[in-house]
Amino acid sequence: MHDWAAPIIAAALFAFLAPGLIFQMPGKETAIGFMNMKTSVISMFIHTVLYGLFLILFLVVLDIHIYA
Repeated sequence: MHDWAAPIIAAALFAFLAPGLIFQMPGKETAIGFMNMKTSVISMFIHTVLYGLFLILFLVVLDIHIYA
């Protein structure tokens, strides 16, 4: 049996944490922009840090497994 948690969680976080898709931190005019499909270097950095922290949370701290 294979553990599918890592690729599923990583792909979902990658899709949802793409800067500008759902939200962008920091936004162009405000602290958080929603669905503006624009990005900046600082926004990419912040979303990268959040991506890494969420991966650590789900895969290391919570130790989630999905077997198929």
